[in-house]
Amino acid sequence: MTIKDFVIESNRVEGINRNPFQAELDAHRDFVRLEKLTTADVEKFVTDCTSFRGTHGAVLRRQVGMDVTVGGYTPPPGGANIEMELHKLLGDINFGLDPYEAHCRYESLHPFTDGNGRSGRAIWLWQMGPDGITLGFLHAFYYQTLRAL
Repeated sequence: MTIKDFVIESNRVEGINRNPFQAELDAHRDFVRLEKLTTADVEKFVTDCTSFRGTHGAVLRRQVGMDVTVGGYTPPPGGANIEMELHKLLGDINFGLDPYEAHCRYESLHPFTDGNGRSGRAIWLWQMGPDGITLGFLHAFYYQTLRAL
């Protein structure tokens, strides 16, 4: 499996059935090469991976009132707490937080107005390193989920 395969799989999770754009591939390659993750890194990744769709509005929900609902789930309200929680979570990830737990915490926080699923999977890939590309997100995440039960 390659980065391209991973991006194709990530797109399919979003219901996007096309070959990835070069900007998506470049964003993923740059992201997985980072030594540690920062809020600015994740913001750049989200911007890079949503700008080609013409949405240009995917931003960190750091302002009060930037609230979202995902299906039947309502993440914490927007505001400074979102940026603080993301910073804390990325610190935990940099110190070796389990990728399954990290993914669940990230998706529950839902820190951006768009691009959370894609960026959450990229964070998981960053944590998994070469093993993540070998198995792919859905395959490896399935086994991580079983281990967490």
